[in-house]
Amino acid sequence: MHSPVSNGPLPPAVLFRAEVSYTNQTAMRGRTLLRLLVHVSRFGLAALFLFAAGAKLFTVRDFAANLSNLVEGRWVWPVAVAVITSELTAAALLLWPRTARLGALFASALLVTFAAYALYYVYVLHGEPLECGCFGRLIASQLGVATALRNLAFLVPAALVLFGLPRLTRDNQTARAPRHGRVESSRS
Repeated sequence: MHSPVSNGPLPPAVLFRAEVSYTNQTAMRGRTLLRLLVHVSRFGLAALFLFAAGAKLFTVRDFAANLSNLVEGRWVWPVAVAVITSELTAAALLLWPRTARLGALFASALLVTFAAYALYYVYVLHGEPLECGCFGRLIASQLGVATALRNLAFLVPAALVLFGLPRLTRDNQTARAPRHGRVESSRS
């Protein structure tokens, strides 16, 4: 690379600064993309759980009737309340910035539990095809492999929140740290 003024090669210090500048710009673009993906994942999962809980509340009697095919009669209402409360809790934890990672972990546990139960119902209990009730009666889907795969696919955004959020926090702390040496204390 030549200097525009002298037509000679650029000094190594200038080349190094240009290389560092390019690296910093690339890293900043990566952090911006990660930040966008984490926020979309976080708010998307929260919206999913809010919608699911809201749909179940809107059709709560149908949801309870559907649950009566899955659990013993005396457990229908406690399970219905637990599922709806769990979904609302996951959404709230995801929406609050300080608890977003905990929300992602809680959402992951719910998604894995729902997927495992769907597979258990179909393959272990040999249950008949049944409406899953994931979104109340508003969105129809069968309990089974498709439900389990859908729930497991939602682990991807949960993982982005769980593992991407600490990286963003760590990068922000690094960016705020002093750049030139140690900060000297004033002792007398």
